[in-house]
Amino acid sequence: MMKIDYRLCLVTDRSLLHGIRLEEAVEQAICGGCTMIQLREKNCSAKAFYELAKRIKSITDTYHVPLIINDRTDIAIAIRAAGVHVGQSDLPAYVIRSMIGSDALLGVSVTSVKEALQAEKEGADYLGVGALFPTNTKKDAAHVTLQELKNIKKAVTIPIMGIGGINKTNLELLKQTGIDSIAVISAILDQPNITQAAAELKQCL
Repeated sequence: MMKIDYRLCLVTDRSLLHGIRLEEAVEQAICGGCTMIQLREKNCSAKAFYELAKRIKSITDTYHVPLIINDRTDIAIAIRAAGVHVGQSDLPAYVIRSMIGSDALLGVSVTSVKEALQAEKEGADYLGVGALFPTNTKKDAAHVTLQELKNIKKAVTIPIMGIGGINKTNLELLKQTGIDSIAVISAILDQPNITQAAAELKQCL
């Protein structure tokens, strides 16, 4: 299994793109320094998601960057993605783990120490914790305080990925929490220069 660099994960959202295809945006983000791509598609058919995932995977494979599929374990298995990321309302982590096998990555979104410990016990490789700051890309996301983030980091042994409204300005606050990585959407995709935006975040890390 490849050694995973979790530092800077781009979570996709096609609604933020300024006149370019997602494939181009992903390649630009990787060139800027993104170390992981999470393909998130809430509003498309299984077939369309599958076709898009195949195209994105050909790009991530070229750069040897892991592609994680959000929510859709079936798509992740079908395209042989590096892994899958699920939330608390999806199938339990141990069920997902039994479906994807021991070699694929499993990320789980959590908002508390209790959820974090459960996810780790059930086979998660890393945890997505948030939303840490207000975010327009997921308005219904539960807020996680920086203190709770620190508590989660102390409670588990697997990598912690902060998510939710993270940008260059508030990134400094996260450095004190000891987390391993960040996941961003608009801080990269909603910027005039995607490659530069990714590079600047990477430098801050």
